[in-house]
Amino acid sequence: MQKIRKGDDVIVRTGKDKGKSGRVVKILKDSKVLVEGINQAKKTQKANPNAGTTGGIVVKDMPIDISNIGLYNPTTKKADRVGIKFLEDGKKVRYFKSTNEVVDI
Repeated sequence: MQKIRKGDDVIVRTGKDKGKSGRVVKILKDSKVLVEGINQAKKTQKANPNAGTTGGIVVKDMPIDISNIGLYNPTTKKADRVGIKFLEDGKKVRYFKSTNEVVDI
């Protein structure tokens, strides 16, 4: 079970975008994630008339390491560490380590 999943609200802990928040769009294989609006870079794109794309400068989200983000805790309104535990019925869930609240219901 992954501690951070697609669709989670996260906050950046370190780097140039420290303190910014966003939603996880995609999780990549090499322990990196794509977060919307975070770690954006400007890339030049060549025009392709066959595909109908125009050329120019495109702003795109770049991957950020999963260790540099934290899951957003709505009770504390901060980034929080996440752990995994088993409930009494045997279900595996994620929980916030600071408040011991279950993330998945």
